[in-house]
Amino acid sequence: MTGNNNKLNIKTTVLLSFGFFASSLVWSVYNAYVPLLLERFIESTMIIGIIMSIDNFFGVVFQPLFGKISDRTNTRFGRRLPFLFVCMPICAVLFIFIPYMNNLWSFMGLVIIFTFVMSVWRTPAVSLMPDLTPGPFRSQANGIVNLMGGIGAILAFAGGGILFDLGGFPLPFLISAVLMIGAMAVLAVLVREPKYPVPTEQEKKAAAVKLDPKEKKSLVFLLCAIFFWFMGYNAVETFFSLYATNTMDVTPGQASIMLSLFALALVIFAIPAGIIGAKIGRRKAILIGLIGVTLMFVPLIFVTNANIVRILLLFGGICWACVNINSLPMIVRIAGPVKIGAFIGYYYLFSFSAQLVTTPVYGLIRDIVGNYQSLFIYAAVTFVLAFVCLLFVRHGEEEPQT
Repeated sequence: MTGNNNKLNIKTTVLLSFGFFASSLVWSVYNAYVPLLLERFIESTMIIGIIMSIDNFFGVVFQPLFGKISDRTNTRFGRRLPFLFVCMPICAVLFIFIPYMNNLWSFMGLVIIFTFVMSVWRTPAVSLMPDLTPGPFRSQANGIVNLMGGIGAILAFAGGGILFDLGGFPLPFLISAVLMIGAMAVLAVLVREPKYPVPTEQEKKAAAVKLDPKEKKSLVFLLCAIFFWFMGYNAVETFFSLYATNTMDVTPGQASIMLSLFALALVIFAIPAGIIGAKIGRRKAILIGLIGVTLMFVPLIFVTNANIVRILLLFGGICWACVNINSLPMIVRIAGPVKIGAFIGYYYLFSFSAQLVTTPVYGLIRDIVGNYQSLFIYAAVTFVLAFVCLLFVRHGEEEPQT
């Protein structure tokens, strides 16, 4: 399934992307509707933000751990897929019941179990791409993976909004769970991991080698940049439905459909963003994307016209593609071939740490200032900080091909 090292295997990349498709679909529904479900029990935006950060806490604690474990796993199904085959059906069943919980304690219990099991399989799912893709083509492959993830987000926001208007909260959760099982079936039937031989002594020594100081500096600043831009991105994703329903007088379903435009732009531009990263360099593509997303946030501080907001979200999604598509391949390039799962775990350690911090922090800010336009001031500041960090990154590009 690895294919020719001089060529991207598009079919394989599309098939392995169904794991990320399912994850993106479910998390998008979760982020769009769980804050609204929590409003039935809780008034404080800060408390809602704290609860919404539970999945990020589990991501910080468990995703690096299970990334490392999957690096060392060796079964007849591969080292990544067994995590998906066990955990995805459990998550699907739990997800169906979330909107039916009629008190805070049962709701919280189900959410905690669900978010833990999701944290077990996400890093192994993402690690499939670099496992099966030669280094020079990982930006393009990540474009395809994020294209599939973006389709999942569109189905969640647009389709979920329509389903919500038809049948209330339960319907988006039910259909998302069914699609998750369908995605797992595709992986089970059509994706085969390569056989992983027992590591040689040379490979074990290579895995133990530490980064040189310059590589370590680049890694630290890249992870810090990831931390800051996910602070802004996740705050907007989590609180956009509350911003829209309170500021523009739209229904939760309409707010979800509006946010789907951001995901639509990511889908349309995912593959071009990977090509751009391969042509001009991943770092430069990310810097351009950070500037563009920041420029989107500034007018959103003042504008409440729904049509203008839709246009800005489309523009922002295009720029976000340049950031999102090219960052993970930079991390994997620094990791080398024997520590892919572990370094992807570090990627999620910082991205989920950002998400863990950002929801209660912005929730507190909103409680103090009393309006949701502050969301976009907050997001713009975090993206500027990410831009500054990325200026110090000097590694993560592929060697020129000869």
